[in-house]
Amino acid sequence: MTPTRALTLFLIAVVILGYPSWRYTHRHESASGAAQPAEPPVVVSDAVVTDRPWQDSLQAFGQIRAVQGADLSAQVPGIVDEIDFRSGDEVKAGTVLMRLRLYDDSAKLQQLQALVSLWQANVARDRKQFAVQAISQATLDLDNANLRQYEAQVAAQEQQIEQKIVRAPFSGKLGIRQVDLGQYLPAGTTIANIEALDHLYVDFNVVQQDLSRIADGQSVDVSVDSWPNRVFHAKVVALDSHIDQASRMVSVRADLDNPDRALLPGMFAVAHLNVGSVTPRIAVPQGAISFNPYGNFVYVLTPDPKRNGVFVATSRVVTLGARRGDLVLVEKGLNPGDRIVTAGLFKLRNGSAVTINNDVQPADSPDPTPEEE
Repeated sequence: MTPTRALTLFLIAVVILGYPSWRYTHRHESASGAAQPAEPPVVVSDAVVTDRPWQDSLQAFGQIRAVQGADLSAQVPGIVDEIDFRSGDEVKAGTVLMRLRLYDDSAKLQQLQALVSLWQANVARDRKQFAVQAISQATLDLDNANLRQYEAQVAAQEQQIEQKIVRAPFSGKLGIRQVDLGQYLPAGTTIANIEALDHLYVDFNVVQQDLSRIADGQSVDVSVDSWPNRVFHAKVVALDSHIDQASRMVSVRADLDNPDRALLPGMFAVAHLNVGSVTPRIAVPQGAISFNPYGNFVYVLTPDPKRNGVFVATSRVVTLGARRGDLVLVEKGLNPGDRIVTAGLFKLRNGSAVTINNDVQPADSPDPTPEEE
């Protein structure tokens, strides 16, 4: 076969095999070039950006402490002879809670008291005799010294007996009993703790930069995990006299009433303090923000000139500030009058067509109150 004939056959084969593919591609391109139906709009809710009254606040973490609290114990060792309380009792100041066995302490006290009575009689008789010069001043002074010595021994013995009695140092609520009858207790062994619960402190720390924004008498809203639907109100009563060298923070103490005993010492607490004056600021619901590692943005709506009632969603990067309740402060990126998407962001991309349905709107309160279930 000649080279010319072989080339001719090759070209014929290329045409025969390539024609179906060309025809398919031509038809596909023709179809794609035709007008396509518009993508249906996405339904979202929206809101108009306005200036809102904004109160700056500080949030700090702390702990509930008792104004008065103590671990109760006997000052001397001994055997538990009497227990006069139950776990969780409410007691008054001075209430006897426990007694240790006295052994012969009472007998020793009676013996010393008898000696005091004897020397009191001796001194009274000496004074009458001294008045008529029947005895010397030295004899009277010696008998007086003996009387004072035995009176001191009586006081010491009474104190020793008193040390074997544990009393409530102040009115409060007792904790769990830690001892039993007949148990030997070394000195200082805790028998129970007592806390005054009507009045508590909440201690928390703030950074030194915020020190100028806190003052005595300032209101503090306190929340605890144990009562998620309640806010407790306190007032600042003291700031520490120094700043911690390691953390560069200062301790703050607030006074907290606890009439219903809902709070207990040791609870973890979150303190919220309003600082500064109320000023108009741009704040939007947190649901309107798309939070991303590479930048936070919102979708701003503009009317679609080609379709009535349809809007175009355009993403806009924003700089955020503090958050409070359901709102987040927008420092940069939005202006009053801008219309933004508040719900349905996950369905959007830049340039999406949207329609508005505001039957459901996200919460936008700076001080939301959780509802009881």
